[in-house]
Amino acid sequence: MNTLYDKGLEGFLDGSLNWAADNVKAVLVDTGAYTPNTATHANLSDIPSGARVATSGNLTGKTVTGGVADAADITFTGVSGASAECVVLYKDTGTAGTSRLIAFIDTASGLPVTPNTGNVTITWSNASNRIFKL
Repeated sequence: MNTLYDKGLEGFLDGSLNWAADNVKAVLVDTGAYTPNTATHANLSDIPSGARVATSGNLTGKTVTGGVADAADITFTGVSGASAECVVLYKDTGTAGTSRLIAFIDTASGLPVTPNTGNVTITWSNASNRIFKL
C-alpha cells in the first residue's frame, strides 16, 4: 500500500515541505495500533504514541532528481517493543502536532520486523521510483 499522505502532497505543492532541505525522519509503526488514513491524517500526532515503535535520525543523502525522492538507507538502533509493519516518513518540526506526515511505506526491505533489541535496517527500493515519486 505504499502511498503518500494527502497533507504531505499538499505541503509539497504549497511549499511548506521541502524534501531536500527539511529534517525528514522515519518512524517504525505497529499497524495493530494504528490504522492509516492517508486522506485525513496530517501530523505525527495522528499516529498514537503507542504505535510508534522507533524513530530514526534525520534522513541523509536525500535527492529529488526527476521528481523521485530518495535517501540513504536507515538503521534504527536498539529497537524493542511491538512488531512494526510499516515505516512512516514525516517532516520533523520537534512537535508531533506540527510534524507533517509524508509517506506510508509497508513494502520496504526489512518489513515487517519483530524487534529484539537489535538494530533494524530499512533498505529503500532501487527501482525507478525509489522511496516515492511525485
